Amino acid sequence: MNNESSVLTARGAATRARIVDAAATLVETRGLANTSLDAVLALSKASKSQLYHYFADRDDLILAVVARKIEMVLSVNEPLLADLGNLAQLRRWRDALVAQSREVDCAGGCPLGSLVGELGESPRARAAIAEGFSRWGAYFARGYARMKANGELRATAKPRELATATLAALQGGLLLSQVERTTKPLEASLDMAIANVRSHGVA
Repeated sequence: MNNESSVLTARGAATRARIVDAAATLVETRGLANTSLDAVLALSKASKSQLYHYFADRDDLILAVVARKIEMVLSVNEPLLADLGNLAQLRRWRDALVAQSREVDCAGGCPLGSLVGELGESPRARAAIAEGFSRWGAYFARGYARMKANGELRATAKPRELATATLAALQGGLLLSQVERTTKPLEASLDMAIANVRSHGVA
């Protein structure tokens, strides 16, 4: 993108967003390998010159898709986790995610985790996905640190390790629920994650 276009007009921002949305839809429905720039252009109804005005190449566009997925995941979780400070709030987050998964019949799995299989061996994409997971996990780490500070968790509790375990349980539950088309694996994995946090509580 040249210097003149570094600040997008409203129309330019809309065009760029339309291209990213089209690419994200195709990656989700067809897979990365079957997502060509021609298909993106056809779905977005953008011209080739418009695409290359906003993106240097296909890899640049895919990184924009990763960024979009990250923001989508965080926008759903932020209202539930921003003020996390007790087990009751953690359970409300659990219930909300289970309900959301049930609404879509467990299709799609995790929008961010689903990218790992296809993009995990690309250094730039892997770094972007890792950053997304880091931002997501930080909500839990901060929440568990608050619980430690307010005495709900023992002084020996390790917020970052608990956060990693929670996120890992979530990813595994989402994957199995996607395969089995039932929220039962997700429910079980999140219940175990919460039980793990509770086990570090003050008796």
